[in-house]
Amino acid sequence: MSNASSIRCLITAGPTREFIDPVRFLSNPSTGKMGYALAEAAVAAGWTVDLVAGPVALEEPDGAILYPVVSAEEMFHQVDALFDACDILIMTAAVSDFRPVKQHAQKEKKGGASMRIEFERTIDILKTMTERKAHQTVVGFAAETNNVDVYARHKLEEKRCDWIVANQVGEAGVGFAADTNEVTLIAADGSSLKIGPATKAVIAKELIEMITPNAS
Repeated sequence: MSNASSIRCLITAGPTREFIDPVRFLSNPSTGKMGYALAEAAVAAGWTVDLVAGPVALEEPDGAILYPVVSAEEMFHQVDALFDACDILIMTAAVSDFRPVKQHAQKEKKGGASMRIEFERTIDILKTMTERKAHQTVVGFAAETNNVDVYARHKLEEKRCDWIVANQVGEAGVGFAADTNEVTLIAADGSSLKIGPATKAVIAKELIEMITPNAS
């Protein structure tokens, strides 16, 4: 694992879409920029990179193997298929927590559409993977609007991650859609390191360096 060329990294990026009918869906503002920057940084570090990405408007990173998906269910199945072969999983994607129980086969006309939609939880991809991890290092992301450190540390423990990246969102210039970011990398032992503000490319490079196995 200390040899960079032997490291296989699985990264998720972007949003997911949960369809109400063929023309309406629930999603979030994630653009995939952080996940794609991490894929590029991992490739530059000499790693083999599998990138599972929701709908984004970004060019495929050179050297990474891209697996496009749309829904949380599709993302789960793709991650599930690739997880056993990876050494490091980085869950950057903003996966929808809920989906409509009923997905209409045809467009619901405005006049006859119900104003009530029943939702169900989507599968927790991160927790499902950590429950069966063997040799893998798992890095989660916690995108929060408030109490970022508290919620991130709770997620780190609850999801049994090796690292969590605490990310403030909802403010101009950082997080979703921005080219810059500011994060805190928190380890399972509770130690933490603030990274940024900086471009997502710079932050990605530092994160890859920090989570590299046997890194000092």
